[in-house]
Amino acid sequence: MRKRILVTGAAGFIGYHLSLALHKRGDFVIGLDHFNAYYDVQLKKGRAVQLQEQGIEILHADIRDRDLLQLALLRHGITHVVHLAAQAGVRHSLSEPDDYVASNLQGFVSVFEACRRFPSLKITYASSSSVYGLNEKIPFSVEDSTDQPANLYGATKKANEVIAHAYHHLYGLSVTGLRYFTVYGPWGRPDMAYYRFAHLISNNMPIQVFNAGRMRRDFTYIDDIVNGTIAAIDLGASCEIFNLGNHRPVELLYLIELLEKSLGKKAIKELLPMQPGEVVGTCADIEKSEKFLGFCPSVPLEQGIDRFIAWYKGYHAGAYSEALSKVSNASGR
Repeated sequence: MRKRILVTGAAGFIGYHLSLALHKRGDFVIGLDHFNAYYDVQLKKGRAVQLQEQGIEILHADIRDRDLLQLALLRHGITHVVHLAAQAGVRHSLSEPDDYVASNLQGFVSVFEACRRFPSLKITYASSSSVYGLNEKIPFSVEDSTDQPANLYGATKKANEVIAHAYHHLYGLSVTGLRYFTVYGPWGRPDMAYYRFAHLISNNMPIQVFNAGRMRRDFTYIDDIVNGTIAAIDLGASCEIFNLGNHRPVELLYLIELLEKSLGKKAIKELLPMQPGEVVGTCADIEKSEKFLGFCPSVPLEQGIDRFIAWYKGYHAGAYSEALSKVSNASGR
């Protein structure tokens, strides 16, 4: 049955790819995005142009505008909400905590308040591997304690899970939380290590490598994340949480080696101590996701990085200048 889906954060990295995939399989998709300036807005607008060219409308709005949300849900007969809009980034949370309170707490409650007026809605929302915080047990299981966040970003994502459970308990809303593990790929976020390193290496600039590169991350390719998210939407569980990760963590130094190989340039590494708010390693236990979602990540990091660099070179060489030109013309600049 064709679903009618509202995707918040549709001009974001995951939202963009998910919206395209849902539209391609025949679902009705409408997006919503605030286009905030945490990173290059032109990148977000470039994604939005690609979506609009496929017939996916993007509402330019703040998720805290509850009246607008309720109107969109009613007007478009929405059956499913995928709530991805959030203030991302660990480092930014150290200097701008209010951004996380506004988007990840106030905004999250606003979305759920709008949704509870439509009790038949099924909600899938983005959580994060950051909820595991200082947990030293590897791999991270959805059954593990998440009571020791290492940063405010992780704390807000933990709060999202607790709030979602409360709305399920009080109002019977169908809620599924997805703990994403270090998502990467084309059209990705420039603040992420893989993208930031690629840019600096390409421009012969030094990269800051914390903990001397001895950090391990469960890098998960965007296509695998999209497949897992769609499976969660289709499952429509009553109240569940799933890990979506590659289950194959690698050291940061190996990521740098892959970037060097794909770019054909050596990195100038500045080795630094561990940064506040970071954790040494992440790894997803995906047994539950395999069982209930059929989740089976298939893109190895070596292949995924090559795909990202191919996109990166094209994007920064002006291959998407036509799309960006349309953005500028549309905004009157």
